[in-house]
Amino acid sequence: MSEQILVNSARSDLGQVRIADEVVGIIAGLAAGEVEGVYSMSGGLAGGIYDMLGRKNFSKGVKVEVGQVEVAVDIAIVLEYGYRVPEVATSVQENVKKAIESMTGLEVVEINVQVHGIHFPQSETKKEEPRVK
Repeated sequence: MSEQILVNSARSDLGQVRIADEVVGIIAGLAAGEVEGVYSMSGGLAGGIYDMLGRKNFSKGVKVEVGQVEVAVDIAIVLEYGYRVPEVATSVQENVKKAIESMTGLEVVEINVQVHGIHFPQSETKKEEPRVK
C-alpha cells in the first residue's frame, strides 16, 4: 500500500489534500522523459513485468522519498548515443524539479540521476559481412 502525504499541511474547512508517493514518481518520470537525449527510463524487474503485461509504467526508473514538505528523487535513465551526459543529467534535474514543485507544492531537495546505459541507433542499411572460406 502506498504512502500518502499531506501537501504543505493543506487543510481547510473542506478537508485535507493528500498526494500518493506514486503520483510524485509519475510526475518525475514524465518530466525526465521529456528531456532531449533521454532514450528511456531504466526500470528493474518491476519495469520489465509491466512491459511484458503491455502496461505503461510512468514511474519506471524513479524512486521518491517524500516528507511533509520536501521530496528527494532518484532517477535511472538510458541516454541516446551522442548526447553529453552532464548536460542531459542537469536538464533532467531541472525539468523534474520544476514539474514536481509546480504541480505539488513540495520542495525538491535532491535529484540523483543515474545513467544505466546508452542507446545506439540501429544502422538502416546493414552491410553483409564477407564469408570466410
